[in-house]
Amino acid sequence: MTQENQNPSSEQENPAVEPAAESVAEAPAVKTPEQEIAELNQKIGELQDNFLRAKAEGENIRRRAVEDIAKAHKFAIESFAEHLVPVTDSLYAALSTDAGDAKAFKEGLEITLKQLLSAFEKGRMTEINPAVGDKFDPHHHQAIASVPSEQESNTVVSVLQRGYTVADRVLRPALVTVSAPK
Repeated sequence: MTQENQNPSSEQENPAVEPAAESVAEAPAVKTPEQEIAELNQKIGELQDNFLRAKAEGENIRRRAVEDIAKAHKFAIESFAEHLVPVTDSLYAALSTDAGDAKAFKEGLEITLKQLLSAFEKGRMTEINPAVGDKFDPHHHQAIASVPSEQESNTVVSVLQRGYTVADRVLRPALVTVSAPK
């Protein structure tokens, strides 16, 4: 009896489920123009909202990048400046002494110059100081004059002012005189 009772009830449920499934399947297929317009307007609203959020995020990223670049430019020299402070301290100490001994004063200046060159090295700044007889390099040297010389033409005769590079970029070329062609 229990099986017979269960089977007929399950058969009764299945036919009832099928018509309901058909009515659910048919309902979305038949939409009024107002419903379609409402759905499309809702979708447009969502897309506009997503667009505005993405646009705002892009503007925020751009603004943060500009601020980061400005800070990087502003504080880029900070590390180099920290290396120069001890050199300044040494120069002030030299000026405050009343040493009459020129030899001791010169030694102090040499030590201060070593500090300065060390600060340059830490800041990736190097000197351009060509030796006499080196080939003239227009990328690193600036010829001030051409003088007759026994040396090969277009070679450095003398250095008037040292040049400097920062990270392989010429900050100031070395001022040199070069030998004139024979």
